[in-house]
Amino acid sequence: MAVDNSVTPAQWLARQIETDDPDLLRSMVKTMAEALMSAEADGLCGASYGQRSSERTNSRNGYRAREWDTRAGTIELAIPKLRSGSYYPDWLLERRRRAEQALISVVATSYLLGVSTRRVDKLIEQLGIKHISKSQVSQMAGPYTFVWLDALTQKVREGGRTINVHALVATGVNANGQREVLGLEVTSAEDGAGWLAFLRSLVARGLSGVQLVISDAHRGLVEAIGASLPGAAWQRCRTHYLRNLLTCVPKSAQPWVATLVRTIFDQPTSEQVRAQHAWVIDALEAKYPAACEHLDAAREDLLAFAAFPRETWRQIWSNNPQERLNKEIRRRTDVVGIFPDRAAIIRLVGAVLAEQTDEWTEARRYMGLDVLAKARVRLITSDTPTANPIPQTLTA
Repeated sequence: MAVDNSVTPAQWLARQIETDDPDLLRSMVKTMAEALMSAEADGLCGASYGQRSSERTNSRNGYRAREWDTRAGTIELAIPKLRSGSYYPDWLLERRRRAEQALISVVATSYLLGVSTRRVDKLIEQLGIKHISKSQVSQMAGPYTFVWLDALTQKVREGGRTINVHALVATGVNANGQREVLGLEVTSAEDGAGWLAFLRSLVARGLSGVQLVISDAHRGLVEAIGASLPGAAWQRCRTHYLRNLLTCVPKSAQPWVATLVRTIFDQPTSEQVRAQHAWVIDALEAKYPAACEHLDAAREDLLAFAAFPRETWRQIWSNNPQERLNKEIRRRTDVVGIFPDRAAIIRLVGAVLAEQTDEWTEARRYMGLDVLAKARVRLITSDTPTANPIPQTLTA
């Protein structure tokens, strides 16, 4: 008996739907259980199934059949065998009821809702599996086309004094079109080194497929994006940018300038967006040359959204979705005021983010699957994004 390792989960699920399989849940539980056992066996072998590697310490030697009684019915499992020694999934076949409940949770959440690496890892740990690497868990999550980044300043006591630290937060839209919290980290300074370390940690945990990063113009962030997420474009938040631009004109002229700039984002096509941006620059040149230069210099940063489908513009041209999340975090952290240490910040903010992720998981999709597919296809056909080129090197 053998397991077909060449079929992707999407192909397998499509095949089950086409054949009108009456035992779909049982088939899904069987497939997930065998995938987890295969991943654990790969960890014991030191390399994936069929992979040539100098780090390999063992190899597969076929499968043996074992029946597993569950509430979904009796499932015949294919348990991997090793050439040297033996493998047996104690976490699955000894503590049957506990394993069954956790495994059904993994199946339901992974296939129907589309979950994060963190959630899959947490559910798998309930089964008692300790040999699956983060990269293997990450393979269960899809690419993140759009990512939002922001930082919140918090006060903490260190060394007998109160200092400011920065909580870096990343959210994204996963392959299922739902929003998801990707990571949280507390750093001493909101600079390039902090952002670089944060983004590299996200990449190490499975962040991939990023096409656009949306954020404010944090110091060192653009260079960090170029160093850790090659090929990703950067969209400067239009709301934060407008506030910066209005400091270049007299207060009496700010409403008029703000109205002019907003007309850039009211255009229906990418070509008209760029044409309107040029028109606004010409309109400002005579009376407000400083604002004209400011807006002209930010052209590519401000208009990166225009390279993506029109349906996504309202969601990706600003950092407002992240700001709403920040507002909820501040509502909780303001009660504390000054944290006793950095771990306390992680505990409180992390709990808020975990709660928010649960709400997003149960809510409707943030972006449609067809829209996400169009965003990826459009960028592939036009090679790498030309809007907003980002340096590819950075030293920390």
